[in-house]
Amino acid sequence: MNLKAEYLSRLLIAAVLLTNMLVSFSVVFVGPASILPIQIGDSFLIALLLSQGVWGMVFLLGAEQPLDWGRVSRTAEAFFFFAAVLYLFAYIFAANANMDYIQRFAATSGELDLAADTRAERWVAGKRFLPSILVLFALMHSARAGRGSRTGRGALAGRHTRDGLYLVILSVVLSVLSVPSFVSAKGFGAVAWIMLVPLFVALRRSRPRRMIWFLLLYGVFFTLLGNYWLGTFSLVSLQLVGLIFFLFYLVFAVVIAVVLPRVQIGRWLVLPLAWTVFELARSSGFLGYPWLLIGHTQYRFLPALQFASVGGVWMVSFLVLVVNSLLAEGFIAVTANDDLVGAYRWWGFATAALLSITVLGALLYALPMQNDGSVRVALIQQNSDPRKHEYQETIDALESLTDQALLQNPDIVVWSETAFVPNIRRWSQEDPDRYRLAALVRDFLEYQRATGTWLLTGNDDYRLVLDDEGRETGRLNYNAAVLFDDTGQRRQTYHKMKLVPFTEYFPYEQQLPWVYRMLLDFDVYFWEPGEERTVFEHPKFRFASPVCFEDVFPSRTREFALAGAQVILNISNDYWSLTEVAGTQHFVAGMFRAVELRIPVLRATASGLTGYIDPRGRIIDTRPQYSREYLVTDVALDHRKSLYRAWGDWFPAASVVVLLILIGLRRKNGT
Repeated sequence: MNLKAEYLSRLLIAAVLLTNMLVSFSVVFVGPASILPIQIGDSFLIALLLSQGVWGMVFLLGAEQPLDWGRVSRTAEAFFFFAAVLYLFAYIFAANANMDYIQRFAATSGELDLAADTRAERWVAGKRFLPSILVLFALMHSARAGRGSRTGRGALAGRHTRDGLYLVILSVVLSVLSVPSFVSAKGFGAVAWIMLVPLFVALRRSRPRRMIWFLLLYGVFFTLLGNYWLGTFSLVSLQLVGLIFFLFYLVFAVVIAVVLPRVQIGRWLVLPLAWTVFELARSSGFLGYPWLLIGHTQYRFLPALQFASVGGVWMVSFLVLVVNSLLAEGFIAVTANDDLVGAYRWWGFATAALLSITVLGALLYALPMQNDGSVRVALIQQNSDPRKHEYQETIDALESLTDQALLQNPDIVVWSETAFVPNIRRWSQEDPDRYRLAALVRDFLEYQRATGTWLLTGNDDYRLVLDDEGRETGRLNYNAAVLFDDTGQRRQTYHKMKLVPFTEYFPYEQQLPWVYRMLLDFDVYFWEPGEERTVFEHPKFRFASPVCFEDVFPSRTREFALAGAQVILNISNDYWSLTEVAGTQHFVAGMFRAVELRIPVLRATASGLTGYIDPRGRIIDTRPQYSREYLVTDVALDHRKSLYRAWGDWFPAASVVVLLILIGLRRKNGT
């Protein structure tokens, strides 16, 4: 490109950026899309527009300098990424603009400026962000075309750079399709066997800095699109998860950028091994969030699902990743080396791997069960949320459904998480003639006693904090599961141990007081974590009742099984999400515990999915989401043991060892 053309290009780019900035500012400060008064989130939009303006001025002031298309492309990518992320946050929030908890927060705090309804709010989000996104995308594409206009090796590098981002975006799209999402509530699990092929190709073609960038792009966009429903949980959930996963993927990307170029022998194994370890890492500790793991995509493919009994969900993820990696090696052989024979060989390996997974999984599935009797369980799905509905309305629905279920003589009735809200321990000690909540508790206890059946229900609970003289100095509040026997006696209580970070629990009040105050300002309510892993004792069986998202943590649920639980009986409330996607994703993540531990998993939820999964991972029965239903089912007890139950998370540990060996092989060969 000659100097005159570069000069004109600079002027055109500057004009486009400055015009977009001025027009966007006129939109966001005037009319229905106005951000006045300026709030916390608006500062990011202002920063985006000002940055574009500064960039445009750089083009004008440096009009005589040679145009570096590579730098233009990378800068446009960064701005595009920032604008797209901001738009996703704005759109998801706008989709929830008419929810009662958001309206209540806006009315009481004055921190939020909402449009009249969700449609209007989404339109406002589009007017604020879409012009910048379109301008930056066009600039990014044009810059790649300019960079790729060279010949020889430069042309190849330019083409790879030009294609890399599109390959990453393609992997994001395929990943969203493979899991339960806004596209399909069940997901298309078969897509998972190819969903990361484009990303792996882009990584293998790239230099370390581009590897980091591509993995960040993939991780952040897939996290936001896959977990969009978190915007309905609280005002800060999605933002915090987005930030946390940005940091998770940043560390993971740096590791990949360091390790991948250093391995020559068995390079195709590096990404599957490292990703498997990464999944365990992001599922552990205070910030652990084992949602949308690669293995979860195979919840309906029973042969692949069986490998969870050997190496947990981590092994299922690894197998899917291996097939993706082998397929990617074939495409690299064709595009980089024009080696069609080599490509066919890699694709043959991928086909053989998938066939082997299917055959071996079928053999694991065929292993006989070891029956140890059965128990009849009634699961109640009242289709209401205590946060949104009157207590009496919820109690009436629970009792009506329970009365119908009792006609089938269940051994135990199960209500969902916090199905009965008034604190039974507290209000049973108060005068029901003076306090409405005390009257509700009295009526509940009388009803339960009259049923003559064991009942497990979610409820609030507390423990008094006493000083040395026995005086009350405070109360510790818990999210609990409470078991009553067939005579109405309270038998056992379990306090939820793994709380949702930031929105249910924040242990760093002293170290980070400003974060703690901010969370309280955004209407967050905190619980105390439980300390005892309770195994409930029923005359016919022993069971554990992890509360809500506790059942998605493999090692934590395994500890219940090691403590003697014969059944995992999860109680949850996903009503708040207002979408079947969240309920299905939760159901999918929790059902892996059945295969890992070879014990039945049952779920009693406020709105779904309520259901029963047997130790082979078969979904025996469910009830439709957002419907008022009950499910009575006979649960076969199975006393088989699994390798995962005995050894726990051995597979990710073994992956680390193999990865270190591969690095060592490179050093030994001096390559």
